[in-house]
Amino acid sequence: MKVFEKPKALTDAPFHYCPGCTHGIIHRLVAEAIDELGIEGNTIGVAPVGCAVMAYDYFACDMVEAAHGRAPAIATGLKRAMPDNIIFTYQGDGDLASIGMAETVHAATRNENITIIFVNNAIYGMTGGQMAPTSLPGQVTQTSPYGRDLSNQGYPIRVSELLASLDGPEYIERVAVNNVKNVRNAKKAILKAFKNQTEKKGFSLIEVVSSCPTNWGMTPQKALEWVEEKMIPYYPLGVYKDRSAENKEEK
Repeated sequence: MKVFEKPKALTDAPFHYCPGCTHGIIHRLVAEAIDELGIEGNTIGVAPVGCAVMAYDYFACDMVEAAHGRAPAIATGLKRAMPDNIIFTYQGDGDLASIGMAETVHAATRNENITIIFVNNAIYGMTGGQMAPTSLPGQVTQTSPYGRDLSNQGYPIRVSELLASLDGPEYIERVAVNNVKNVRNAKKAILKAFKNQTEKKGFSLIEVVSSCPTNWGMTPQKALEWVEEKMIPYYPLGVYKDRSAENKEEK
């Protein structure tokens, strides 16, 4: 009989996240992947500025803090210095898609053998709800009180599609955690991303479409509905690049 229990790769520290925030779900999925692959002892996580800045309290593996947006650069250095270790970053959209975009793109095009967990909730969460590079057209935030104006602020950045256009990355997939089916699919994608690294295949990024009830000004349930009705149509779920699968089809 399979017993549902807390992953060993998570500590006993209670999460500090807001009620209804899906960071806790994503943390669990990452920890389950680490457990299933038996890699906790040689895994190092990198957490920059953002809601997950205190991830060192929650993951039982070694953790390193990074300056805002610089997690892929730190992860690259760690991996090159310790190639036998498993290195992952855990980043939000304000961090990865804004100040950290250059580090992300160049790590991807070099196909660095690291794993990035990218949480897209279409807003700057920790710093008060400002408009992020991923905020939707017309979305109201602290810095776009009348809604995101495309003629002024431009279009949201679709990170998975952008990175998939590069030749370098091994694996890019966008998932969500707003319902049971999507959570299960997210688990498979995260597990595959870590497995790719253990097999030395190269750069993997999993974009997780997430909710932020507090900064969206919604109840947790309404926020999950908004993910389904608004975010997923703009950020379609699916595999955007899988070089190993593409190579098999060519053969």
